[in-house]
Amino acid sequence: MSSVAEKLAKKSGRKAPAKQVRLRLVYIDFWSAVKLSFLIAVCLAVVNIVATFLVYTVLNSTGIFGKVNELVQDVAGQGGDLTSILSLGNVMGFAIVVSLLNLVVTTALGAIMAVLYNLSVKVTGGILVGFTNN
Repeated sequence: MSSVAEKLAKKSGRKAPAKQVRLRLVYIDFWSAVKLSFLIAVCLAVVNIVATFLVYTVLNSTGIFGKVNELVQDVAGQGGDLTSILSLGNVMGFAIVVSLLNLVVTTALGAIMAVLYNLSVKVTGGILVGFTNN
């Protein structure tokens, strides 16, 4: 046997409207923001190192560094040797240093943004966010 509610649901044929909820974001946890910004910075550091390696490999295999080295030697004389400066070790070392600095700066900016948002909520009241239940 079917219940009355099931019979009415079968007869109605239309779906119930989605429930909408409006919430106000009034606080961002400091340590959550630091952890998330650190994770994003680690991802960006890996992308930076891999992209630097790929770009260096493509430029080195196409002979761009040799052509630029010839141009530098023609302009500066025999004193300039660009290939010793732009070795794979030097370029990747620079990319790692830049990635580590970017990691520290991005993590600090995430923490600063969380603090600034929490302070600005006192003035603005927060961000109104709408959600729906489908």
